[in-house]
Amino acid sequence: MTAFPSTPQVAKVRGSKLRITQHDPNMKPDTHPQYRPVVFQDVQANVSFVTRSTAKTNQTIQWEDGNEYPLVKVDISAASHPFFTGKQTFVDTAGRVEKFQRKFSGNYFKKKG
Repeated sequence: MTAFPSTPQVAKVRGSKLRITQHDPNMKPDTHPQYRPVVFQDVQANVSFVTRSTAKTNQTIQWEDGNEYPLVKVDISAASHPFFTGKQTFVDTAGRVEKFQRKFSGNYFKKKG
């Protein structure tokens, strides 16, 4: 993983220049949360990744690049979620519908008279 630079960067977006800074002077002070690099750690899969976030935490971790980042522990991520790992089980809804139709077919709903 690469470290996020602390100095402003200039990036080209569709022919125009977009200035990316850590603090935008046009923003009102003390209104917006701090947007910074944060390490998210999936405790089930033991996988960590760095991304930018406004998540608040008191824990920190030493990352591979030697810098210290805030640490947010999560219970589930794409690394451990059954949908993304291919271990998701599907319910046989067609069988349930057929069972319902067999159970309640015939004279069950007719008024007794």
